[in-house]
Amino acid sequence: MSQPQTAPESGATLRPSTTSRPPSPGASTARTMLNKVPEVFLLFWIVKIMSTTVGETAADFLAGNLGLGLTNTSLIMAGLLALVLVVQFRARRYIPAVYWLAVVLVSIVGTLISDNLVDNFGVSLWTTTVVFAGALTATFLAWYRSERTLSIHTIVTSRREGFYWMAILSTFALGTSAGDLVGEKLALGYLPSAILFGILIALVYVAHIKGGLNAVLAFWAAYILTRPFGASMGDYLTAAPKDGGLGLGTNGTSGIFLAVIVAAVAWFTVQQRRADDHEALETAAA
Repeated sequence: MSQPQTAPESGATLRPSTTSRPPSPGASTARTMLNKVPEVFLLFWIVKIMSTTVGETAADFLAGNLGLGLTNTSLIMAGLLALVLVVQFRARRYIPAVYWLAVVLVSIVGTLISDNLVDNFGVSLWTTTVVFAGALTATFLAWYRSERTLSIHTIVTSRREGFYWMAILSTFALGTSAGDLVGEKLALGYLPSAILFGILIALVYVAHIKGGLNAVLAFWAAYILTRPFGASMGDYLTAAPKDGGLGLGTNGTSGIFLAVIVAAVAWFTVQQRRADDHEALETAAA
């Protein structure tokens, strides 16, 4: 969802993430860097939803089709995510390939966390949904108390970036549990679930554009809802027809979506380099 160009603390700039913003006074001891998240526009949401779907299908494929099991798959994916996040945190600016690889891996790990709790430990989907909602709320409260903003356009210190990725992981785990709860436990079905979450996303957009809903609140509400929307779509595309799906399988669905994500990230990279070159020219001219 695009965010209008208002004050930085509203979380609403459409410029590429190449400029730094001053951290809060409480962040004076943290490492200051350039903003490290992408601009928010339509393609951002398309890639995010596809990353969500890939996370759902890839977790099922690795654990089931390859026979790794939930535990081994979780350990492997968590290790890969940790490595990519190290690279992400060490970078001083937004690097599209690193950022979106981290998002895909967070999607997979978030799915696996929810699946492990439900399948291996017997925790109900109602419980996991409430727990992850609480974890996300606690992250937001700690983030705001520390930084006085939840804007994604002020990720200019390592501490803020830490809060950001904790929030992202919580949204993916919460979305997996909520999507499974609505689609399976409430017997709504995969496609009706996707339609329901799609309507909720549309309502958030309308409330932001027409109702004056704060840009930061609108972004995070949409970000949370796109997870169960993408998960429901993934289940609908891959599940057998007898289970209410199209039966396309995890291989084909994941392959197509990954190809689109790679193409989009390549485009993001080109645009970012152009923005960097333009900024360098402006700096040299000044």
